Amino acid sequence: MSGWNYVVTAHKPTNVTHSCVGYFTNPQELNLIIAKCTRIEIHLLTASGLQPMLDVPIYGRIATLELFRPPGESQDVLFISFERYKFCVLQWDAETGLLVTRAMGDVSDRIGRPTDNGQIGIVDPDCRLIGLHLYDGLFKVIPIDNKGQLKEAFNIRLEELQVLDIKFLYGCAKPTIAVLYQDNKDARHVKTYEVQLKEKDFGEGPWLQNNLDNGAGLLIPVPLPLGGAIIIGEQTIVYYNGSVFKAIPIRPSITKAYGRVDSDGSRYLLSDHNGMLYLLVISHDKERVSALNVEPLGETSAASTLSYLDNGVVFVGSSYGDSQAYTSFRRNNILMPKGDFSNLILQLIRLNHQADAKNSYVEVLESYVNLGPIVDLCVVDLERQGQGQVVTCSGAFKDGSLRIVRNGIGINEQASAELQGIKGMWSLRASSSDVYDTFLVVSFISETRILAMNTDDELEETEIDGFDSEAQTLFCYNAVHDQLVQVTAGSLRLVDAKTRRQLTEWKAPAPMTINVATANASQVLLATGGGNLVYIEIGQGTLVEVAHVQLEYEISCLDINPVGDNPERSNLVAVGMWTDISIRIFALPSLTLITKEMLGGEIIPRSVLFCSFDGIAYLLCALGDGHLFNFTLNPATGELSDRKKISLGTQPIALRTFRSKNTTHVFAASDRPTVIYSSNKKLLYSNVNLKEVNHMCPFNSASFPDSLAIGKEGELTIGTIDEIQKLHIRTVPLGEHPRRIAHQEQSRTFAICSAKYAPGSNGEDMETHYVRLIEDQTFEIISGFPLDPYENGCSIITCSFTDDSNVYYCVGTAYALPEESEPSKGRILVFSVEDGKIQLVAEKEVKGAVYNLNAFNGKLLAGINQKIALYKWTLRDDGTRELQYESSHHGHILALYVQSRGDFIVVGDLMKSISLLIYKPEEGAIEERARDYNANWMTAVEILDDDTYLGAENSFNLFTVRKNNDAATDEERGRLEVVGEYHLGEFVNRFRHGSLVMRLPDSEASQIPTVIFGTVNGVIGVIASLPQDQFLFLQKLQQALVKVIKGVGGLSHEQWRSFSNERKTVDARNFLDGDLIESFLDLSRNKMEEIATSLEVSVEELHKAVEELTRLH
Repeated sequence: MSGWNYVVTAHKPTNVTHSCVGYFTNPQELNLIIAKCTRIEIHLLTASGLQPMLDVPIYGRIATLELFRPPGESQDVLFISFERYKFCVLQWDAETGLLVTRAMGDVSDRIGRPTDNGQIGIVDPDCRLIGLHLYDGLFKVIPIDNKGQLKEAFNIRLEELQVLDIKFLYGCAKPTIAVLYQDNKDARHVKTYEVQLKEKDFGEGPWLQNNLDNGAGLLIPVPLPLGGAIIIGEQTIVYYNGSVFKAIPIRPSITKAYGRVDSDGSRYLLSDHNGMLYLLVISHDKERVSALNVEPLGETSAASTLSYLDNGVVFVGSSYGDSQAYTSFRRNNILMPKGDFSNLILQLIRLNHQADAKNSYVEVLESYVNLGPIVDLCVVDLERQGQGQVVTCSGAFKDGSLRIVRNGIGINEQASAELQGIKGMWSLRASSSDVYDTFLVVSFISETRILAMNTDDELEETEIDGFDSEAQTLFCYNAVHDQLVQVTAGSLRLVDAKTRRQLTEWKAPAPMTINVATANASQVLLATGGGNLVYIEIGQGTLVEVAHVQLEYEISCLDINPVGDNPERSNLVAVGMWTDISIRIFALPSLTLITKEMLGGEIIPRSVLFCSFDGIAYLLCALGDGHLFNFTLNPATGELSDRKKISLGTQPIALRTFRSKNTTHVFAASDRPTVIYSSNKKLLYSNVNLKEVNHMCPFNSASFPDSLAIGKEGELTIGTIDEIQKLHIRTVPLGEHPRRIAHQEQSRTFAICSAKYAPGSNGEDMETHYVRLIEDQTFEIISGFPLDPYENGCSIITCSFTDDSNVYYCVGTAYALPEESEPSKGRILVFSVEDGKIQLVAEKEVKGAVYNLNAFNGKLLAGINQKIALYKWTLRDDGTRELQYESSHHGHILALYVQSRGDFIVVGDLMKSISLLIYKPEEGAIEERARDYNANWMTAVEILDDDTYLGAENSFNLFTVRKNNDAATDEERGRLEVVGEYHLGEFVNRFRHGSLVMRLPDSEASQIPTVIFGTVNGVIGVIASLPQDQFLFLQKLQQALVKVIKGVGGLSHEQWRSFSNERKTVDARNFLDGDLIESFLDLSRNKMEEIATSLEVSVEELHKAVEELTRLH
């Protein structure tokens, strides 16, 4: 039963919707404040760039964001209004480093039609009032008194119904607004009004300007001494202040965002829909404007918001490209940077008088990844390691890209060298007292090389005289009394670390050779042929053979890593055996057998390791086929318990410990390298973002602290390790807009439907659409298929048909002809992949847009305009195949989203919510079984289980419906009952079954089914269906947390999460807010205790329960 769901964000929103700059946290320090729809980030502008100060969720979708400074205060406060008609004024509390709510309220009206062009929220430059345009024909005023307090709001009637923009003008005795509007003949005008606070009405404004450019869409008020406003159109830019009128023509473009450069308003940055950045310069003599100039500066991401920071640095916030911090270069000395660059920024920016080779004056300093808008996504296990990666179609227009999002550990490469045939690696300190490692010993099949860091921080070859460099090293280590040990097949050598001379040598008795070796600071363990096990103790300049036993089989691996109290001595050794496939534990110094654990199977143990995490000792044992056993070890008795087995890869694994951030972890090197670590006394496994790793050793050198040396095929890399568990995003820029994606396991490819934009002859952008084939390892486009003019790719799947062993890509298209309101024609295309090329096998013309396709029991199910049609794959007489229509079901407005399971079909309609159809194979007919009678405008659907279906709709809500199998009457059975409702605050474009994390057989989280979703704002989220008892416990925890964690701006969590659209608002039910629940882990200990007490559990238990949930993503 999937009725109890837990919704959590795996990747926060990245789509920048608003930004502003001001002195918010301190009167002397400049801040950049960024809104990402439901989050606010505050950054500090420092000499070395932007420094994040705060990133908080907010219980509302931000509609407007403005900084203003109340009278008589030394720093700015932040005014935010929300899409659900709430507002708040926030102030920074320097002592706690948190946001404090100065004022809040509700500005909704009982009547009124919400504006089509979005909400407008503006603050008078002299801080006398805040103006809001939320409903057509009304202008709401919130007066501000001279102490900076907000007074009661009131509405003024506004004659102009189609308002495009409203701004306050500078330097007016009474607060004055300029209104840009469109009349009922589609002409555009600007009118000004004085706001009379006493009379609560408008007075006539100082000027008006009729009949502007038909594309006029943006007003920029100009500060004193000039005053007036700039009106930005699609073909002209006009400046007007009642007396002076200046206009210049511009290249046709739609300006999306502007940013003021100078405080006197003589220069503005403009960004258009193509991401071109322009500089608008107003030439003036302090009183009169003499000319306007527009200079192109270069290309950026298409901006949704521009904030000029300082010194030629600009923040470009983008809704569909990566957000960037830019610098603008000087040009003809127009853009003169003010102030002085500190030397730290100079490393990032070079200020030139000239443009670069591409005639651009723009240099990117930093890019912040934006996943939004996620139009489509698929979950694939490319590495075949039981862990999903999400591949998203992100961005729009020229900023389109594929993003590969995976959970795991990043290795940041610091240095690398080509080295073939590495057989083993160890790091050594020059002296036991050193903090850092000096030498890296690299062993090859017939020699050993020693590398060391030189003064230029480069690895170069060096010598340790006492070492045998003509043989393969099996093991080496820093021993007691400032000595080094080296083991080769012929002997064990003891070397003085200071003089680097050999002190003594132990040779294997002829004809034996040493096969396997291990050592710690004071003990050496060797296996010679014929199952001989030799234990040697290291003294000052001496090697003493203490014990020797003969075992009945050959030895495959050894470990003597100390896990007891003494870090230099071990009382136990672990031995992995050939033939009987066992691990044995012997006691030292006598080598008496304590424990024998049979592993079963036929694959020998390749690597054993004692280690301790969180104070618990473990024995890890890795096999030659990529399986890993872990046992809990009793260090006193050598007993093993709690045996667990997990698959980490398919190749032999080599285990090594390393330290990172003062904790010990284990690195398992194999074809799918993994880091093993512990959290809350549980072993966890995290993938490393590297392909095959053969050898690894810690290399903590002065120039590369806390690094790892990694031996891959033909290469030695030194890198530092990232945070243990986080999402890594790789970007594959396409330069075109990917719309749909599917993966095909058999051909190891992705296919995408994409749109390419190119400027046409008439200045309009021309669209051409393609089906592209992409290799799933390199992500290179290897083949393409152009669609017809006006033909768009609407859906793509990979599927196979009855009686045909091949696997195909099926693409559904629509002809979007300019004269049609709804497509009347489309095609279903069937492609095969042969030799890396995409070949058209069959096509079927249909009457409408093929909005989606599903593989359906060996047939093809299509949603075409208002009907659902089923096609079968038939063989023609000439041996070719074609799609043949079988049956259909009508009665939808537009069948946009279809999912199927068995013979059941779930349809998400444009506006008729979810319906359930059933296919009856005997009659070959599709019938409606049940439907949800609510009017929801759907954006995505998914089947959670046989009876429960999940939907997302266009007011940012999620809901689940269930079919009533056991209802008494037909009418009730024909109704899908709504069982869960929740306001996500995000527009979901796609649900997919799958998981972002490695599913471990022994963790509770692995039993929980999850669905991943992608949204317009770049959020990747997870919906997990929980067992009822766990859900009820977490519900109590959520209720307790709401009382302790107060929403920013005084907004209510309960109201925010309540399901709300134009027709109804109801409390959330059967959904939990995972982001709120997981914020428990960030609380102070006192608050944790307060919550634990109210739930009558211990803090430890609660902490563990919540941490287990974080493993879902």
